Amino acid sequence: MKKTKQLFAALTLMLSGLGSAHADYAISLVKGVTGLSNDIYDLHMWVFWICVVIGIGVFGTMFYSIYYHRKSMGHEAEQFHESTKVEIIWTIIPTLILVAMAIPATKLMLEVDDIQESEMSIKVTGWQWKWEYEYLDNGIHFFSSLDEASNRARQIDSGIDPRSVPHYLLNVDKPLVIPVDTKIRFLFTAADVIHSWWVPDLGWKKDTVPGFINEAWTLVDKAGTYRGQCTELCGKDHGFMPIVVIAMEKEDYAIWVQEQKTLADAEKNAADKEWTAEDLIAKGETVYANNCSSCHMADGAGVPGTFPAITESPLVSGEMEAQVDLMMNGKGMMPAFGQMLSAVDFAAVSTFIRNGLGNEVGDSIQPSEIKSLQTALPKKESDDDE
Repeated sequence: MKKTKQLFAALTLMLSGLGSAHADYAISLVKGVTGLSNDIYDLHMWVFWICVVIGIGVFGTMFYSIYYHRKSMGHEAEQFHESTKVEIIWTIIPTLILVAMAIPATKLMLEVDDIQESEMSIKVTGWQWKWEYEYLDNGIHFFSSLDEASNRARQIDSGIDPRSVPHYLLNVDKPLVIPVDTKIRFLFTAADVIHSWWVPDLGWKKDTVPGFINEAWTLVDKAGTYRGQCTELCGKDHGFMPIVVIAMEKEDYAIWVQEQKTLADAEKNAADKEWTAEDLIAKGETVYANNCSSCHMADGAGVPGTFPAITESPLVSGEMEAQVDLMMNGKGMMPAFGQMLSAVDFAAVSTFIRNGLGNEVGDSIQPSEIKSLQTALPKKESDDDE
């Protein structure tokens, strides 16, 4: 009886979800905000209803035959073998059904891969555990990570109710911004392991594979905010790698582009100025919370046997050069932050962990020094893939 009730509840939820992409407990595909996503949704529903009709026909015939020709009504099983006419019929009909599904499916597959006449290109690189975006047409470049509110709430013993955090685990510090009514070409790759970039409202998802380039495109019809996630099990923090796409009207997008260029210039200038140790430590605390605390813990205690402690670490209390080299180039499970963090953020967090979290080394490093080291870093292999 319990299983029957569960089955009935599941069927009810499934039926309530059909035709309503954003209904609670919906199972059907999201219709999306692009012409491509709508075409995919329509094909999905077309094939679904074909399957429904076939299912009703097949199972209806079976149940009718079983009920009205049962032994208790005096029926005896017919003794026959083969029928050329039946064999031909049930070969031709399924063939016609498959052709009816294959033609629109093939046309849609060609449409999905058609990146011609794209108006702009964005390169997406997956990292553990954030996304790197490069606008190949205007030089804008940034990393997108889980937002600070979600990051704090997800920590062990944080005491924060995740339900109190808006868009918990589905918000980022820097969203991907695109213009509406513009055909955008995406190039996907990865710097470490396989990731998968997925925003349901766009209608598709693409794997990001180290050493390879995958392509896709979109043309968003409606301005708005659209959220997604990495759908490849890419490591310990896989569940904390969201995607946020903001589609803007073209006029607003042009303003955003100019703002980003202004911020990039300001960031370059900030890397060249002299920072006090106090300012670096204050900024570094935030950088640590957003990039390091998930492994090394908020208090720097680490996870015994998995992630080393930062508090009273011999590496941290030793020469600054050794610590910076490890953070810059990574090792084992330690990501290479030299390519992820700006010179200011890198210098700040380096200084913070030597003068916070129970450490009192007393020294600091300037962003200008980090900038010189980053300039000398080998060029990423994926940078040549374009």
